Amino acid sequence: MRVYTTLTIFCLELSAFVLWCVEFAHEYQGRALPTSPALSDFSQLSLLSHDISSSATPVGSAHAVSDFEASSYYLGISNDHPLLLYRTGSKEYPFVKPKGSQAYRTSKSVRGVYGTPLNAVWSTVGPLVRDLIKTQKIRYTSIDVARFITHETDKTDVPGPIVIWIGVHPGSTTADTAHDVSENILGLLQSYGIEGVEVEWRESVFWRAVGPPLLRTVGNNHTTVDVRGALTATLGVPIATAERPDAQGSVGFFFHEGRDKQGNVSDRVLAVTCHHVIFETTKTHNVKYELKGAGAPRKYVRLHSFHRFQRFLDDIKLRIGCHGIMADIHEREIRQLEVKEKSEGPEVAEEEEEEEEEEELAKTRQKLADENKAIVDLEKFYTDVLNDDWIDSERRNIGTIDYSPPISFGVGDEKFTEDWGAFALHEYKWKAVFKGNVLDLGAL
Repeated sequence: MRVYTTLTIFCLELSAFVLWCVEFAHEYQGRALPTSPALSDFSQLSLLSHDISSSATPVGSAHAVSDFEASSYYLGISNDHPLLLYRTGSKEYPFVKPKGSQAYRTSKSVRGVYGTPLNAVWSTVGPLVRDLIKTQKIRYTSIDVARFITHETDKTDVPGPIVIWIGVHPGSTTADTAHDVSENILGLLQSYGIEGVEVEWRESVFWRAVGPPLLRTVGNNHTTVDVRGALTATLGVPIATAERPDAQGSVGFFFHEGRDKQGNVSDRVLAVTCHHVIFETTKTHNVKYELKGAGAPRKYVRLHSFHRFQRFLDDIKLRIGCHGIMADIHEREIRQLEVKEKSEGPEVAEEEEEEEEEEELAKTRQKLADENKAIVDLEKFYTDVLNDDWIDSERRNIGTIDYSPPISFGVGDEKFTEDWGAFALHEYKWKAVFKGNVLDLGAL
């Protein structure tokens, strides 16, 4: 009787939780959808600088930029900013070299592009730009759309034009070639009625800064099932934020943003966690956060705090060690069974015992094979985790914080504590492997 009473109470609590989730989703969808996403968030770019001598542009080229401009133009957009190879906006947006012993080189930051006429046609124009580049057999690494903000010495920020930003392999392209292709690109944009866009070329090397996608779910008999959950697209994965790398929490549930009151449709998927996980909260600091504006900086959510990820790696090694111990035990059992003398007794009993020992030997050999396979699979899994650069915390970013109200107490008729925040998932890391919310009630 007590089991059924407990189950009834649990189901009622679960039903209340589901109703709260539905009410929460309706309330969230009532918010205005955020500004259209950037054409690129540069998550797949390596901003790699190189020695000026690597440029393939011949000395005296009419379109070449100076060595100083090449090395200083992108100063500030990354710790290792790239070299400028060529740009079309040099007349309208001249680069002024600082003078004097106290001359200060201005720095830049890079932003996405939102709500412009180019956004509406980029899905068509982008591939055409790529084809213009490929026609010249240029070894390009990336094509992005960006806007650069110049931070002046008087602490003012000056936004630059929209830029089609092309990366090429170091030393593979001349400024003259870049100029010719850029003119064709500008002509293409004009044919679509797009004005005020510049083209800039940089030397860069491509790599996926977003890191690998999350892992798929596997069956209970898979050799990595006990360790891969921490990198799997499922509920409860451990998370932290870029700003608070040691404040650990987990994903509660996922929801689809859907449609707002104006009927605008969004296909974004968001995850819910606690406000106190993604933002430091004290008696004197407890504020709402909402991502607003085209140039608003993103606050990233990532898998694992630093210490939690180290524990994840240790768990894999511990699991390998456990399988190694069991493999040693099975090897000793096999040796004992192979040399065991047949017991004396009636012939029938002797035959039965021999069959039992052969069956036991076969089972033990299979157990040894399973343990050895698990060791091989887990060692490969451990190597793959390291080779895929999961160890780099920035490559474990899985989304950006979208909205989080301050922590409140005694909310609603039930006097609940409101402590939540929502972050939008990076589609690249989730879409192919995410199966949706699943609640395992266990064996009731």
